[in-house]
Amino acid sequence: MNITQEQINDLYDAEVVTQDDDNLGGVGEVYLDDQTGEPSWISVKTGWFGTRQSLVPLQGADFSGGRLRVPHTKDTIKNAPNVDADQHLSEAEERQLWRHYGLDYDRTTRRRATGRGVASGFSPRAGCA
Repeated sequence: MNITQEQINDLYDAEVVTQDDDNLGGVGEVYLDDQTGEPSWISVKTGWFGTRQSLVPLQGADFSGGRLRVPHTKDTIKNAPNVDADQHLSEAEERQLWRHYGLDYDRTTRRRATGRGVASGFSPRAGCA
């Protein structure tokens, strides 16, 4: 199931769970594919009081009933490379995230997300809630 533009605002209220039904936390930001405008990654607020954010791909995620189930384990997400969710990602950081989640990273065909004022890499959707 692909998550659509129409569902973006609903994602901010979603409970994010793993493939094993472990609760991860809430959605911090939604990141859009710069080619299609469709949601492609989210940041998940984790840690004590949601002070840390982990980037998680939406590829293979299922969104229904206010729950966003991502096809990864809690350990995989918590062990994702540390990046500042609201900052520019270097190509090396982006490549590292793709590799961490077992996604193909091909510079000529990869989908990159851009948004409010960040030059490249994954960045938050403009006008987010």
